Amino acid sequence: MRLIDSEDPFLWVLKKIIHISLKALGLLMIIVIISGVIDVGWTLYQRLMSPPQFILTIGDVLATFGAFMVVLIAIEIFQNIILYLRDDVIHVKIVLSTALMAIARKVIILDYDELAPMYIFATGVVLLATGVTYYFVFKIPEDSSSELGKDML
Repeated sequence: MRLIDSEDPFLWVLKKIIHISLKALGLLMIIVIISGVIDVGWTLYQRLMSPPQFILTIGDVLATFGAFMVVLIAIEIFQNIILYLRDDVIHVKIVLSTALMAIARKVIILDYDELAPMYIFATGVVLLATGVTYYFVFKIPEDSSSELGKDML
């Protein structure tokens, strides 16, 4: 039995609204990605042109990595939107990989001299929990997860 019966006009309208909203989000995410790529280029240009010219310090490299990671996270979110539009299912693996990338970005740009130890510990716990969840999700065979999904729809 399906949760959303395609013959119910009200549910069909609601599903259409969600579908159109996802298309709008996809278009807006493209704008964010293009803006992010321009920002990465601008950040790199500024870092290379500031004295000493054409030399990147560790801080410059970290700032550039942070800008790159934001764009990559935006691309991952865009992929989530596209997959949801195509399959009408939330892909847990991709959502978890996006979360891992966002946490990795946070870890890369953290200034450990300025943070309280508890904040660093909490970030590590979140990273570990997400990594363990990602590991277990990948250990579940595709066949059994697709069978579980059929029962829910």
